[in-house]
Amino acid sequence: MTERLRLAVGSVPVTEASSPKIRMRHLSKVFGKDEVTATVALAEFSLTVSEGEFVCVLGPSGCGKTTMLRILAGLERQSAGELEITASATGRPLSSMVFQEYSLFPWLTVIDNVAYGLEMRGIRKNERIARAEPFLETIGLAKFRDHYPSQLSGGMKQRVSLARALVNDPEILLMDEPFAALDAQNKLLMQEELLRIWEADRKTVVFITHAIDEALTLADRIVVMSAAPGRIKRTIPVAFPRPRKAAELKADRRFGELYLEIWHIIEDEVRAARAQAEG
Repeated sequence: MTERLRLAVGSVPVTEASSPKIRMRHLSKVFGKDEVTATVALAEFSLTVSEGEFVCVLGPSGCGKTTMLRILAGLERQSAGELEITASATGRPLSSMVFQEYSLFPWLTVIDNVAYGLEMRGIRKNERIARAEPFLETIGLAKFRDHYPSQLSGGMKQRVSLARALVNDPEILLMDEPFAALDAQNKLLMQEELLRIWEADRKTVVFITHAIDEALTLADRIVVMSAAPGRIKRTIPVAFPRPRKAAELKADRRFGELYLEIWHIIEDEVRAARAQAEG
């Protein structure tokens, strides 16, 4: 049994028949209320994401990528347009979000950070610990279960953030440049870790990134956005077979060719975003 939540400006959620997992129609987002302060972050943004699809959204800084993701997460409200999400009636959270910052609670241990979302859902401690521990095994941090965030490296902290999102078993995983702060080696390892975990259950993923190589490594489809106000400039299918190994994939000649093709698509938008920032 499924239901679709339609979130349109000025309306309330309604139930309809099953359909694609996410559908955004003509979304716009304006910050500020007058002509002097108003900033248009998104304009006429329309995208459909299928059940189990891994979509990477790529674009220059300030193009509205994070704004779009926050609208999907329910953290922002669109100014115009319609958002529909098909929710399974299973009692699972509809979505979990992994931020660029680690966003861990420094006073909680690793295991308690991972289990925090379950605690907020009212699940008893014994059960939430039992559910969190296998995810510590999955991310290779079981022996750090009683450590605090200050005792972890950046890569380890981000693995804890990923485990915290996954332990809730969300239908949709939203990721906002989660590996941007990592060094090149740890970023590669985390990409492979994410691919391995994703292959197991094929959650619907919307992943924001600045990096073309990261998008090519992870995605079924890449959405390239324009400079602000953010619109979809192009969508590119990524046909590399799965399962994928990030390091090996980069050695494929087609990887380099597609990287260059996408750069040519996005180059003008990056220059436009820089010009906007410089005033």
